[in-house]
Amino acid sequence: MIGGENVKVYLFVATLGYSRRLYVQPFRNERQESWFAGLEGAFRHFGGVTEEVLLDNDRGLVAHHDRVTREVEFNARLHAFAEHWRFRPRACAPYRARTKGKDERGVGYVKKNAIAGRRFATWSALEAHLIAWMRDIADARVHGTTGEVPIERFQRAEATALRPIAGIPSFATVRELVRKVHPDCAVEVDGNAYSVPWRLIGESVRVTVAEGQLRVNHAGQEVAVHRVCAGRSERRVDPHHFEGVAGFRSKVTVSPAAPIADPDLLRPLIEYERLVGGRW
Repeated sequence: MIGGENVKVYLFVATLGYSRRLYVQPFRNERQESWFAGLEGAFRHFGGVTEEVLLDNDRGLVAHHDRVTREVEFNARLHAFAEHWRFRPRACAPYRARTKGKDERGVGYVKKNAIAGRRFATWSALEAHLIAWMRDIADARVHGTTGEVPIERFQRAEATALRPIAGIPSFATVRELVRKVHPDCAVEVDGNAYSVPWRLIGESVRVTVAEGQLRVNHAGQEVAVHRVCAGRSERRVDPHHFEGVAGFRSKVTVSPAAPIADPDLLRPLIEYERLVGGRW
């Protein structure tokens, strides 16, 4: 419950393999840009980058993972992201609890210990709660597997093993798409609708999504800019895109009903047929 409403929250959870320190960040979706933002948040929280990152087989990250041969095909943008931060991506073996379990246990711990039974006034309150929980609870507990406090184990051996991140800028998550403008003067991206000028109905446009903004270009000109929707089935509308449409911003009027003709003048067609000597 956030602000009195039921909100579906996706929890990104990263766990360091040696110390078992956790990093948690909430998102409203599990799109590729959320995965990248979560990983960057983890690197900055831990103060460095690991040599390897073990990933879940999410469609935004792994294009194909053969269960038998273990051959993995990663998403092209994940390759670019990994090169930017200089880590080696590795995917959990499908249906193999030994690797998948370590990945999932952290998620279950966060759900039960940090989230279950709690309500938050705002999304920011949820984020602030998780930051405090990581510092005061997750980092300070005695871990069931290692038998040590994660923050102490991290500071003793793991902190100096991470690759420094000083001077490395954020990976710019830019998506370029081609969309056809629907009859409702909108393009659809990730299940949400964004308005464009009505004259472009039926035309193909180029859509760029970056840094929380969606930009639409047609014939080399930018025709629309919107803030990216956080959820799904939402709609962003710019009223200027409907200027010039008949009836836009005008009152709806009802024309008076046409008078009914005199019944004496309403003759059956057969009478006209007799008059002219046959059918029409």
